[in-house]
Amino acid sequence: MILDSFRLDGRVAVVTGGGQGIGRGIAIGLAEAGADVVVGARTAADLDEVVARIEETGRRGLAVVTDVLVDADRRALVDAAVEHFGRLDVLVNNAGGSGPRPAMTTSERFFDMAMKFNVTQPFLMSQLAARAMVDTAGSGSIVNISSRSSDMVMSSFAAYGAGKAALNQLTRNLAVELAPRVRVNAIGVGGVATQGLDVVLTDDALRAQLEQNTPMRRAGQPHDIACAALYLASTASSWVTGKLLQVDGGVERPAIDVPAPPLEPTPAP
Repeated sequence: MILDSFRLDGRVAVVTGGGQGIGRGIAIGLAEAGADVVVGARTAADLDEVVARIEETGRRGLAVVTDVLVDADRRALVDAAVEHFGRLDVLVNNAGGSGPRPAMTTSERFFDMAMKFNVTQPFLMSQLAARAMVDTAGSGSIVNISSRSSDMVMSSFAAYGAGKAALNQLTRNLAVELAPRVRVNAIGVGGVATQGLDVVLTDDALRAQLEQNTPMRRAGQPHDIACAALYLASTASSWVTGKLLQVDGGVERPAIDVPAPPLEPTPAP
């Protein structure tokens, strides 16, 4: 049966940023498909709620309080999966993000943090996970959560867009090096109804603008991204690696504009 290819029975997944939003949706979705899931995030209460939902599916869940910017936390997250469940098959690099900021007011510190959060830590997580996958399960799948900000021209997203664009290229490069044992793919996410989009979804005018500029006429839901992550995590995509799957409601230009002030000459003293 073709649906069997989407099952994850007997497999173990790690999801970073798994306490809320897209990460929460992916963690629960992978459990519904049969996986035991280790969720990492900084807030214990969020993780406990997600683990409860995972266990409602009949699968095992494990909460590991994790700051993915800390090396010891990254190692502890991967180690926990192997120690508690005996193997690792799937890593979803969901943790990431950076707010909009005009390029001319973006500091070196802000830019560096955007790169570290959106591409450096997923790279380091992937190193750890790939080794654990091959040593315990023989193979595996890494799914990077990217953004359409990575490949569309968007004002006020120089730092975030650069970080996610780098993540896309990292995905391609790792896929070549880790094949055939570990597949590496990414999802280019559009505007999804999570806490980060609240400022848009709670403003009638901004919400109408987003919906009007999205061919599917709605914001995405975490479930939409979870379905794509399941495809890339499972053997249904066993001949797919190094690819970016865009899940964005059909947008080909920014659904919401975040204007930046025009560059003007410095006023004379």
